[in-house]
Amino acid sequence: MANGSGRPGWQLHGDGRSVRPGAVVAPEERLAWPRTIGIGLQHVVAMFGSTVLVPALTGFPVATTLFFSAIGTALFLLITRNRLPSYLGSSFAFIAPILGSSQGSATGGILVTGLLLAVVGVVVHVAGSGWIDVVMPPVVTGTIVALIGLNLAPAAWGTTETSGFRADPFTAIVTLLVIALTSVLFRGLLGRLAILVGVVVGYLVAAARGLVSWDAVHAAGWVGLPTFTAPRVDASDLALFLPVVFVLVAENVGHLKSVAAMTGRDLDPLAGRALLADGLATTLAGLGGGSGTTTYAENIGVMAASKVYSTAAYWVAAAAALVLSFSPKFGALVGSIPPGVLGGAATLLYGMIGVLGARIWVQNKVDFSDPVNLTTAAVALIVGIANYTITTSGGLSFQGIALGTVAAIGIYHLMRAVARVRGTAPTQ
Repeated sequence: MANGSGRPGWQLHGDGRSVRPGAVVAPEERLAWPRTIGIGLQHVVAMFGSTVLVPALTGFPVATTLFFSAIGTALFLLITRNRLPSYLGSSFAFIAPILGSSQGSATGGILVTGLLLAVVGVVVHVAGSGWIDVVMPPVVTGTIVALIGLNLAPAAWGTTETSGFRADPFTAIVTLLVIALTSVLFRGLLGRLAILVGVVVGYLVAAARGLVSWDAVHAAGWVGLPTFTAPRVDASDLALFLPVVFVLVAENVGHLKSVAAMTGRDLDPLAGRALLADGLATTLAGLGGGSGTTTYAENIGVMAASKVYSTAAYWVAAAAALVLSFSPKFGALVGSIPPGVLGGAATLLYGMIGVLGARIWVQNKVDFSDPVNLTTAAVALIVGIANYTITTSGGLSFQGIALGTVAAIGIYHLMRAVARVRGTAPTQ
């Protein structure tokens, strides 16, 4: 293992036992191994709830998703040369296209998404990241993120009587309330794990009411290989997944800038490597039947609280996730989460994705008095939320997320170009 400076291993920070006030443990440094392992396990806890919730909501194998999450994190650290601390967990952006795709073709969509993201990574590495802001200004990026979350609203309620929130409103409400209260009752790590706490409490409530079946848990072995599935590409479903590339680009760049701000380093030269690494990790997941990956904001919280940005801790986290992936019993336990619990968590989770889009607008001070910005967001959001659908004569179907993404990018650049030609564009 080589650190960012090319030396093997990680340089010990200070005495290895503490971080003095105002200091941080840099990516190429580490604390003593017992403390590094402890922080690495905190990263596992931080990523755990969201990473296993995605396969629980989409029906993907939990063990397989964890396996590719661990492999993807290790690959990310290698490609970024241990200079960008990050954990690659399940991306929420894949939930909508997975639920909307035909049976068995989701893995092909994940595979193609990963390949496209890897290509973007290579282009950014060669040409720089400035063109991303030109093609995807904040109003467009925020709109795409928002419409992906809001498009999932019907899935949170439940598409059938036995799925989602309406399958068991009592348990769903308990789960939702616990998540909300945990986030304000507790500080530090526990407060950031509100979704995990809510799911656990909701699960226990459902179990006490006799709504949990443990037959699959009892039948599963303690140790075994994850289930791997070869991808199947369906051209009619690819349009559902292509918008996810834009979301993954925004998430990766946002993660990089957050870590740069906290460590006081210029990490922009690593943007291409980060996108390439996440693209390859998602590609591997698609090849084997796992959910697509992204860099996790949950783990940024752990770093901000501990002031430890050591990539050594992330190697520990990847190793721990890999061990968990070889336990079929653990996967069966996650698979036993009743629909009411998932519906309660999804109500908040899907809404949070939508609000994250609005957060991008606020942070970048998007001016909605500008008709270009207003029209871009207004049209794309309605297309995405209402799930507009167009089917071609050849049988290809384009739905809300894909059409909303095209609308956001197309309307913005068309109106901006016309406004510049006519001289009606407001002063930027």
